[in-house]
Amino acid sequence: MLPFQTMGEAEASLGRNLTFAETLWFKYSADKSDYFLYCHNTIFLFVFYTLLPLPCAAAELLRSYKVDRFKIQPKVRNNLCRMFKCYKDVMTVFVCAVGPLQLFSFPVVQAIGIRTGLALPSVSEMFWQILVYVLVEDYTNYWLHRMLHCKWGYDKIHRVHHEYTAPIGFAASYAHWAEVLILGFASFLGPLIVPGHMITLWLWMILRQLEAIETHSGYDFPWSPSKYIPFYGGAEFHDYHHFVGEKSQSNFASVFTYCDSLYGTDKGYCYHKEVFGKLREKSGGKYDISMEDLKAE
Repeated sequence: MLPFQTMGEAEASLGRNLTFAETLWFKYSADKSDYFLYCHNTIFLFVFYTLLPLPCAAAELLRSYKVDRFKIQPKVRNNLCRMFKCYKDVMTVFVCAVGPLQLFSFPVVQAIGIRTGLALPSVSEMFWQILVYVLVEDYTNYWLHRMLHCKWGYDKIHRVHHEYTAPIGFAASYAHWAEVLILGFASFLGPLIVPGHMITLWLWMILRQLEAIETHSGYDFPWSPSKYIPFYGGAEFHDYHHFVGEKSQSNFASVFTYCDSLYGTDKGYCYHKEVFGKLREKSGGKYDISMEDLKAE
């Protein structure tokens, strides 16, 4: 809750007029507790997980060639019933595990100094903080994910996520509740190291959710803005990890490719990508080639 009764008090404290964004923030947050503002992360989790996968889910059901030619595993079909079951199972984990965790983790947020007051962070400050969050999450996630592929971790926990050998957007968070919490720690570690404003935390959690859904979408669209991000793995990179499944020792990183390249866990993917490229050349550049076709090579 902001320690000001009026915008005049806020402007007097800052020694300047409020910006347009700060005015909006004042009007929204002045009478709301910090705890309530932090709980927005849970709301965003439910809302964005529900909405963001819908376009690719619709494409999966309609199976139009104009879009279907960009599907990474076009021979695999998911019906509405299976998609809804996936959504329902994930929401159950969110309600039973993620929601309570976010609600009861507020003392940690207070202790590390994530603030809700004025002034708001600049765009450049938010950019550099989120960049740190991405790099910290990606590196930590790489090792936690790799750990989950040891025999015990896979058999007891991670096998649930790999039930989808051809992932869909709704399967981004489809996992054992323990895995959701373990990998969720990687997402929270960046803000723990470099705490910022609550708005920055909101934006980071939304972007992380967006990235996870995009990499599990099952589609590799050439016009995706993520194509212009250096070292970004994307849907094709992570789809291979699901395709190999239990025996996969490749493509562990969540966002970028540098960890897998650095530690040599992208060799299988690089080989298959080369073979995949040759198959497309033989087919005259067509996209309707399945991952299964690689096994015939």
